[in-house]
Amino acid sequence: MNSNSNSSWKVAIAACIGAVAGFAIASYVHGGPSAGTPLRGQNAATDRAAAQAGLPPGWDAVYKVPLGVAPIKGDPEAKVTIVEFSDFQCPYCGRVMETVHQIERAYGKDVRIAFKHNPLPNAPYAARAAIAAGNQGKFWEMHDKLFEANISRAPNGLKPDKIERMASDLGLDVAKFKADVGHASEAGDIIASDQAQASALAAYGTPTFFINGVKIAGAVPFETFKAVIDSQIRRANQALASGVSRKDLYDNLIKDGRTAPPAAPAAPAAAPPPVQVRAVDPGDGPSIGPKHAKVTIVEWSDFQCPFCGRVEPTLKQILETYKDDVRIVWRNEPLPFHPNALPAAKAAMAAAKQGKFWQMHERMFANQKDLSEAKYEEWAGEIGVDVARWKADKDSQAIAEAIQRDNNYGQQVGANGTPSFFINGKLIAGALPFDSFKTVIDEQIAKANELTKKGVRADKLYEAIVAENVKTAGSAPEAKVEVGNAPAIGPKNAPVTIVEWSDFQCPYCGKVEPTLQQLREEYNGKIRLAWKNQPLSFHPNAMPAAEAAMAADEQGKFWEFHDALFKRQNELGPALYDEVAKQVGLDVDRFHASIEGHKHAAQIKADMAAGTALGADGTPTFFINGKKLVGALPVDSFKQVIDAELAAIGTSSSGSSPAKAGWSPRASRRPCSPGWCSIRRWNRSWRTRPPPSRGSSPSSPCRTGPSSGWAAASRPSISSSWARSTAARVWERTSCRRSCAAPRPSGASAWSLRCQGRGTAATSSSSSTAS
Repeated sequence: MNSNSNSSWKVAIAACIGAVAGFAIASYVHGGPSAGTPLRGQNAATDRAAAQAGLPPGWDAVYKVPLGVAPIKGDPEAKVTIVEFSDFQCPYCGRVMETVHQIERAYGKDVRIAFKHNPLPNAPYAARAAIAAGNQGKFWEMHDKLFEANISRAPNGLKPDKIERMASDLGLDVAKFKADVGHASEAGDIIASDQAQASALAAYGTPTFFINGVKIAGAVPFETFKAVIDSQIRRANQALASGVSRKDLYDNLIKDGRTAPPAAPAAPAAAPPPVQVRAVDPGDGPSIGPKHAKVTIVEWSDFQCPFCGRVEPTLKQILETYKDDVRIVWRNEPLPFHPNALPAAKAAMAAAKQGKFWQMHERMFANQKDLSEAKYEEWAGEIGVDVARWKADKDSQAIAEAIQRDNNYGQQVGANGTPSFFINGKLIAGALPFDSFKTVIDEQIAKANELTKKGVRADKLYEAIVAENVKTAGSAPEAKVEVGNAPAIGPKNAPVTIVEWSDFQCPYCGKVEPTLQQLREEYNGKIRLAWKNQPLSFHPNAMPAAEAAMAADEQGKFWEFHDALFKRQNELGPALYDEVAKQVGLDVDRFHASIEGHKHAAQIKADMAAGTALGADGTPTFFINGKKLVGALPVDSFKQVIDAELAAIGTSSSGSSPAKAGWSPRASRRPCSPGWCSIRRWNRSWRTRPPPSRGSSPSSPCRTGPSSGWAAASRPSISSSWARSTAARVWERTSCRRSCAAPRPSGASAWSLRCQGRGTAATSSSSSTAS
């Protein structure tokens, strides 16, 4: 068959599938329950038809979303009402604007759009500005200008002075505009009401849309919106035909909708995660307390992080309670989604140059909502520093580099969010209560007393205690991990087997590849590496890539295919799979047949289930002879465990260097996405994902499941081997997630304790930094 006829054949098949799916869904919608009833499919055929029609997960659930005082654009009697919860500073909200405009052009009077505010903590000024412009009848004009600035990524494009210039350009009464923006209570009430509604509807991320009550989360493609809008137009036509008036149409369509998501089933009690310990160098930064105290607490913090502010009284209570037994050392971790954090860090470190760090620190946290250059200078005068010298130091390259060193080192040791504390090397993550700190401090004081009795000098005490803590944490329990028929490289009888759960689209899996190659070379013949699939739901190319790699494995070329995909990770897609298949010498027709028939889908799902059962719900996760490591850790972290395994069976590591102190085999569990104050915003750091390169750390694993801040959900099936299905794209991390300001969802006790800068979720655990 020639290419033209083959193409025509595929078009014909697609048309038939579309017709059947459309008929099935239309039949259900027209013959189903009342217009206001959730559209739950009553049989598997309906659900299959919905998937084939491109309807996203959740298409069958309607939420009751009253419009309130929201600004609305479009025909008041439109058949479809789209309510958008958005944030003017969220990059995904900016990205989806062209799709929204495409919807307006495609559907005309059939669609209207209502806007609800759900800003992250650093974006409320823009929201207040839009409300102020709305007071003068120019909400949508200001809305467009704010998003133009968002999309342009212009430096400081959404700063107050730039927004005031927008107001002037729009012909607003600027004096009234500034007064309305400054009148925080009125705008604040609107924003708070919108955010409370978003929380009740579980719209924790931005953008989130409700299309006649049907929820879509993220900057998904036009086709996903189209599938839902078309189904809702049919539903609206049914209601109109039954006698519902146009003016009452929206209220009728949502009247029986849900007011909250269904309650999640109770999760079984989980075993407490292992304690993370690092041999952390306190450095020579600002500290308070005796230099050789029995307990040293190294804190990574951010002056704009609300959780860092919240924990300050606890730290004061610690100092008052333990007096000379405790020292606190400050290290900087200004998160990228806190615009005032880095300037504040520079101002504080400049004060430290004159011995006034803690005085400046106290003023910053006491006035956390007023951080600004003017205030820093005012406080510098109050604490008695030489202001001219302070200004010069603040703007110096030396201080900028010192802050960056703190930040980099924090990532290295697993301080992936703020606040993070290492108490004699033991990690506590988040603004936990005093008793959580007390338990660890008391334990460490007892250890210090024992070591002192044994003759350890005061100046060696910290080093000795941390070494003991690291050693104790290193004795990790073993898990029973079956290799089965997984692709593996290295001798079957190798003394050390490393089983890796990984994802071809995860950036951290890509970053760890050179480390794995180095291990294979240095431990040649002594280690065996096995691959298990864990394609995460928010990586749309991960499942198709896994199917392609397993199709290559069928022909004995898994590792060649694997290496090629990771070398070109940003190009994942059908064209690359075909190119690599030819390069490595596959039978391409057999390769295609395997993928198109989803021949290895069951094995991939089995890998995923096995990984989840073992706690490998993030990528990359490794089991070295059953001992678990999580994340793209340095090579020495792997060597420490490998060498211990080889020593235990009396095998030389063949020249491998001993593992350096400083990392326990338990890695930090950080999500792939922009978290604690999350960078869903760079995770509930940018609440969805700016590219990992902007806020990610090489030691952060990608994670999936309820702990990532989203409700637990099964991954969509991939309906085509050569294209991401619309359903798959729905689950891409395409929205910013609520972080610092997020109302805490029920059951998510971890959400209110920490800003997470490079991964995605809050955590309350004293022993895990997972998002």
